[in-house]
Amino acid sequence: MRNTIIILIISLIAVSCGKDKYTSAPQLKFKSISPNTVSSGVIIGSSGIPLITLNVTDLEGDLGFKTGKDTSKIFIKNLLINRLDSFYLPDLQSVASKNFQADIRINTFDILRGSAKPRPKVDTLIFEIYVQDFAKNKSNVITTEPLYYVFP
Repeated sequence: MRNTIIILIISLIAVSCGKDKYTSAPQLKFKSISPNTVSSGVIIGSSGIPLITLNVTDLEGDLGFKTGKDTSKIFIKNLLINRLDSFYLPDLQSVASKNFQADIRINTFDILRGSAKPRPKVDTLIFEIYVQDFAKNKSNVITTEPLYYVFP
């Protein structure tokens, strides 16, 4: 009987501590940045441009771009120069639904332009990222791993 009560208490604690995967406010999880080193001379369209990969979940699936409407955006802050940029998410209406989950890949080319100043041979860039959905719910803010910006 005593073991049954202990197992029941442990089970209740484990269940109650679990965080819901889908909430009204989008949830972000950092997955990767690859490659994690980039040269200042990288050109658009090359394979050397880093991609930041995130996982996003949202209960209502109200993310994406809607023509002529107030749409959701992704916000990226470069912590080195303290600059906040925002970008529209693509049109997700055909795939966004309740309990939405997807990976987002962010091409860093536009973010890197003007991000670093040619001081040392290498700048370490770290970004804070969050998403805002149609209802203006703000996701959690995630911080990326470092991206090394190398000057020739």
